[in-house]
Amino acid sequence: MNSREVKKYLQRLNDLLSADGVKGEMCLYGGAVMCLAYNARPNTKDVDAVFEPSQKIRGAAKKVAEENRLPKDWLNDAVKGFLVKHPRTVLFNWSNLKVHVADPEYILAMKSMAARVDTRDKQDIKFLIRKLGIKSAQEVFDMLEKYYPKKQIKPATQFFIEELLGK
Repeated sequence: MNSREVKKYLQRLNDLLSADGVKGEMCLYGGAVMCLAYNARPNTKDVDAVFEPSQKIRGAAKKVAEENRLPKDWLNDAVKGFLVKHPRTVLFNWSNLKVHVADPEYILAMKSMAARVDTRDKQDIKFLIRKLGIKSAQEVFDMLEKYYPKKQIKPATQFFIEELLGK
């Protein structure tokens, strides 16, 4: 899905929620943020988000999937198990759906912690490092520790960041 499509599907969610008289909120993560909020890449395979009311939004997302021949998990909340408290900003504030995005620092922290070097994450991390003006691996580690205890930062994350930025 490209950014135009993601926005169209989210607007359709808003319309479906409106028809049911439901107000919803969600926060986007991962590729959807990189594509939609930062224009860092042309597309994303799915939309990682947390949302409330979850059952109503799941029902609306199922209808959007059927209408547009999307995978049933085009909108999913699998990311919720990896979240910690973080800043976010409003991207869209429609009549029945408010869409937030996690701040770039937090997206960088999440992607760095995952340390998936053979995925789009590596390019996303490079983009976020540039966007945030980060010059050293230590700056990334200091930022990671704002969200995650030092003992949770895996050696794979450390090696990955040091490879990108040098020691």
